Amino acid sequence: MRHSLGLVSGLLLAVIVLAVLAAPLLSAHAPEVSSLRHAFEGPAAGHPLGFDSAGRDVLARLLYGGRNTLGGAVIALAVALLLGVPAGLLAGYHGGWFDSTASWLVNLVMALPAMVVLLASRAILGSAVWVLMVVLGFLVAPSFYRLVRGIVANVRGELYVDAARVSGLSDARIMARHILIVVRAPIIIQVALVAGIAIGLQAGLEFLGIGSGDAPTWGAMLNEAFKNIQREPLLMLWPGLALGLTSGALVLLAAALRDLLEDRGTAPAKPPAARAVPAEGAATGAAGERAELLSVRDLTVSYASGEVVHGVDLDVRAGEIVGLVGESGSGKTQTAFSILGILPEGGRVSRGSITIGGREIVGLPEREHRELRGTVVAYVPQEPMSNLDPAFTIGHQLVEPLRYKLGLSRAAARERALELLRLVEITDPRRTFDSYPHEVSGGMAQRVLIAGAMSCEPQLLIADEPTTALDVRVQAEVLDLLRRLQRERDLGVLLVTHNLGVVADLCDRVAVMREGRIVESGAADQVLAAPRDPYTRKLLAAVLPLEVA
Repeated sequence: MRHSLGLVSGLLLAVIVLAVLAAPLLSAHAPEVSSLRHAFEGPAAGHPLGFDSAGRDVLARLLYGGRNTLGGAVIALAVALLLGVPAGLLAGYHGGWFDSTASWLVNLVMALPAMVVLLASRAILGSAVWVLMVVLGFLVAPSFYRLVRGIVANVRGELYVDAARVSGLSDARIMARHILIVVRAPIIIQVALVAGIAIGLQAGLEFLGIGSGDAPTWGAMLNEAFKNIQREPLLMLWPGLALGLTSGALVLLAAALRDLLEDRGTAPAKPPAARAVPAEGAATGAAGERAELLSVRDLTVSYASGEVVHGVDLDVRAGEIVGLVGESGSGKTQTAFSILGILPEGGRVSRGSITIGGREIVGLPEREHRELRGTVVAYVPQEPMSNLDPAFTIGHQLVEPLRYKLGLSRAAARERALELLRLVEITDPRRTFDSYPHEVSGGMAQRVLIAGAMSCEPQLLIADEPTTALDVRVQAEVLDLLRRLQRERDLGVLLVTHNLGVVADLCDRVAVMREGRIVESGAADQVLAAPRDPYTRKLLAAVLPLEVA
């Protein structure tokens, strides 16, 4: 409803569908009743669009013809979905002989010329439009098969799928509950596109006189109007307009669905507040003054199950490191993802304001949000080995964003990538540049991720547990590297961690989160030396004495 393109195209389709369904109410005349003495006559009482060459009411044929045309498209879609989606799910999930056999059959069907197959089908099976639409559904099913199979093959190895298997769920339940939901959005978009194709092919067959000659359709009306175009050209307008509006609305609806599904999770339920209302004890600075680099006010993150972050206020200024501390599930990463605009599916900022460099980003379209990532705000994830693509060399993964974001040539991007590897204190940058992720250590992979984050000279760095998967010595080296980069480049850093030792060693200020709320904040040495909140004292009490020292 918030997307104007989707709203207009959806309403137009709804009007067309309702009109053809309500044909007996909108026209009192049967589409096959003719009166030759009224042939080619213009609009008259009870006949607002006039008569065709056989003296039949044009409006009645347009409405009832829409039933046959749209009904045929629905049949083609139903057949394509029933054949393509289950086969794609099975092939993508299980692979093996079924995948090989199904892919071979799909390639064979896609090699067949659709129009020739439809012409042959008419000669063998008859000219009924429903039969031809079943054949068309069989011909377009491979498009759904390939779409579903490709997506399922990519997600079948995900950890959540393995966890479902370990939990004892059957393959059918895993596919229905955990995998089908992943392909739901692409299928919806594909349905809108294929529906337009089905309508166009059906109309083309009818226009050529290959469809059913008895039942009225928009294509048959075009065929008749074309034969009499010299005598009454207006007869071409109505079926042509119906076909154009329907096909155009389907294409625009598919485009709107694509845009909405790409931007999902970034739109707020309410507009961001114009006035900052800092929460008690939040890291907001004096008198609630908002930081220029990063300022979060009254941030609330919601899912279908409820709110997970409640009214968070936070500030990060240039040249300082702010620690966001809390146990697992406290909302640290959800807060960071809200700032980055990469909340998981179903998540959204339901209330509050986030400004980066003074610019409000809550509700920002995904395309504009993407422009900020890398150049203004960068991200260092945890688990470095899981965040590097094993199919490409480290050099390729560093060069690609440099060429895309900064427009550098291949040679210039290569030199810049090598310089970045030196910047993060990798002793042999050329060897690392040419290596694949599995050929380097975890500590070196984390340095590579830091180099990638710094590649486009960001002003704000969000580091999510950057030392979790590393041993103590490598942790210290990575922390020293982050501190040096922050000082040399006047970088603002938001460090998400559960490790109070890291906070004590690195952070200027700290905010402690519990159950989606900030319970205490202030200068790091003050909070760690004299915590006011019982939860902060509990966290400090859980730290080993050796780590505190």
